[in-house]
Amino acid sequence: MQTTQVELEVERIAVRLGRGLSLEDLDGVLLAYSSHQSSADRVRVNFLLSKKVPEDVSAWQLQHGITTAVRPVAVPANPELGMFGRVCVPLLVRGFRVGYLWVQQDAAEDSAAHILKQLPGVREDVDRLAALLLEDNTAGSEHRTRRERIFLAAAAGDGQALEECAGWPELDGTSPWHLEVLLDRRSAPGEVGADDGTLARRTAALQATVGADAVVFSAAEATHAVLLVRSGAGTAELATLRRRYADRLATVAGAPGVPLMSGASEPFGTPDGLAGAYVQARSAVQAAAVDPLLGNAVHYRSIGVYQFLAGGGWQASSPRSVYFAELEDYDRNGELLPVLELLFDKNGSVQDVAAQLHLHRSSVYNRLSRVRSVIGADPLSGPVRLELHLALKARRWSGRPRL
Repeated sequence: MQTTQVELEVERIAVRLGRGLSLEDLDGVLLAYSSHQSSADRVRVNFLLSKKVPEDVSAWQLQHGITTAVRPVAVPANPELGMFGRVCVPLLVRGFRVGYLWVQQDAAEDSAAHILKQLPGVREDVDRLAALLLEDNTAGSEHRTRRERIFLAAAAGDGQALEECAGWPELDGTSPWHLEVLLDRRSAPGEVGADDGTLARRTAALQATVGADAVVFSAAEATHAVLLVRSGAGTAELATLRRRYADRLATVAGAPGVPLMSGASEPFGTPDGLAGAYVQARSAVQAAAVDPLLGNAVHYRSIGVYQFLAGGGWQASSPRSVYFAELEDYDRNGELLPVLELLFDKNGSVQDVAAQLHLHRSSVYNRLSRVRSVIGADPLSGPVRLELHLALKARRWSGRPRL
């Protein structure tokens, strides 16, 4: 946390209000407090010493709706707890709750009316404090960590997690959705995620999507981030969100200029579609990672043969094409297979292949002739073309990032 700045801001607000303040995160942990306090009750003294809101005090505060409030809430005194009245100011940034600022009443005050009149005068200070908290690791809070864990478990097919996830208020009335998986390629595809960047990606996803109506929820694992997105979101809006995620990740992880790719699932309308959508979105981004022709923002329906490879559990040790094995063994310099794969991808257009590879058309024809002589068959005939094209894509798929 930016401790010094946060503490200074709390102290500034306390001086302007002339009251004792305390700042806590969403889990009831003390983040900062003011030195100014004309009178302190037993609850405040114990809180400053223990750094954590006691369960009985938390229960009293929760009874007054602070977790859903968007405006200051007056919490009345509770003599049994040794607690004066106080006002809870929810700290929100573009609708995202980042903590609570507590303003204590004096012992002689019967109501919070005077505090509520004072608060509009420190609105800018409160907003500045909320922004400082957002820059902190809010993704590391116990509350957020637990919710992301439940969401990812539901996406992995855990029935109990799915049941809990289905009851979340943010999901109500927001479907249909699709899932997006965001993958940053820091190294060779097979090595992505060698470092444990879970917190960095969770923080980047959270900060990039806060206040974005298109994103219902975000989470992350060591190698990638996952967004639950309203299916009506526009292409430009999603591109902006991806860009913001890349920028935030560069900031929190210290890795500027890392290529980012995304994979999107098909739309689904109920929470029980999460697991299938997660498989699709992961497959789409894996395909994007191994096949540049697909682009950096890929939908599952557009990955073609990789749909079959993702669903069939293809492994490098699986039975292989005889034709492909002969070509791979012969083509040690990589002159034939790249031309052949591009020719298949370009619908047999020799001109397009020659232009992209900066070859003369006669060179492309010459290499095709060499392929025929190696395998003893026409690589452009239907069954042979299908076999070789599938083998080429399977070789790419074997180098996919493991998510």
